[in-house]
Amino acid sequence: MKYDYLVVGAGIFGAVFAYEANKRGKKVLVIDKRNHIAGNIYTENVDGINVHKYGAHIFHTSDTKVWNYVNQFAEFNNYVNSPIAIYKDELYNLPFNMNTFSKMWGIKTPAEAMKIIEEQKKQYYVEEPSNLEEQALSLAGKDVYEKLIKGYTEKQWGRDCKDLPAFIIKRLPFRFTYNNNYFNDRYQGIPIGGYTKIVEKLLEGIEVRLNTDFLANKEELVNVADKIVYTGMIDQYYDYKLGVLEYRSVRFETEKLDCENYQGNAVVNYTEREVPYTRIIEHKHFEFGTQPVTIISREYSSEWHQGDEPYYPVNDDKNNTLYEKYRELAEKENKVIFGGRLGGYKYYDMDKTIAASLLLVEKELG
Repeated sequence: MKYDYLVVGAGIFGAVFAYEANKRGKKVLVIDKRNHIAGNIYTENVDGINVHKYGAHIFHTSDTKVWNYVNQFAEFNNYVNSPIAIYKDELYNLPFNMNTFSKMWGIKTPAEAMKIIEEQKKQYYVEEPSNLEEQALSLAGKDVYEKLIKGYTEKQWGRDCKDLPAFIIKRLPFRFTYNNNYFNDRYQGIPIGGYTKIVEKLLEGIEVRLNTDFLANKEELVNVADKIVYTGMIDQYYDYKLGVLEYRSVRFETEKLDCENYQGNAVVNYTEREVPYTRIIEHKHFEFGTQPVTIISREYSSEWHQGDEPYYPVNDDKNNTLYEKYRELAEKENKVIFGGRLGGYKYYDMDKTIAASLLLVEKELG
């Protein structure tokens, strides 16, 4: 059977494209090497709690078109992301706001907070910061850097801040109001019933084959459709022939606890280097759950090796230059279109992923 499009990857990018192509009368086959749809936004219902299997996903956007689009497939609750940071025995609100500064310095007004930050910045100011530590100290001063940035960043990247490039922290958003809402976007929430339901609706009536690895079955699959939308790793598609693009990976340690409420918040960051995990997610709080048990996931950032799950592209100069070479190869393809986080070697928030997929639809299908 011949298809118009083979979509490789049943994540949000591939699912949106498949839905729109199907809607326009195209014959679409979607495959995924995992045993489930929805890619990294997959949620699994355990004891009535929708567990974010591949890390916390909070939908937020200022794009009204994207917000209206995704609301066709789910009803969103009014969850607001307000993470907490724990440093030793101290607890702080994120993002950096007046609640953070008040706790840190025992002050009340924005003027007092600004004065302390400016004084500390002056002590560490460097005209041309050569590493992340110099950059962060120049932007935030010693207290915020040592308690809330240093340890977390070093765990996230697996390197000392002195060995990380300055550009990773181009700026630090300070908010001089008592506002713990992490995102500035107009729209925010969690789909009631989990993210998997969104992708199920997108793929309704479309043929989907799971446990199907495109690259392992390339000879057989490459000719089943006129065109291929490929959302896997671009360097792997080309058998790494120009070199291997780098990623950071994440390991999850998930457990069910026999208590109703473990930490009182969906997201708690641990900013001390000595604590091995970066954060703990308590999944039920995304949907205001009242179940008698709870499920938590500890997240451990790790170096990526071939075969691991790639999460965050390492978009430094070396990797971006290599990606450009792969992109040039990809542009010469007549049949294969690369997209999504892995195909484009870029970390996309969900709204940007949907927008990019809709842009491809416009270009391909009009």
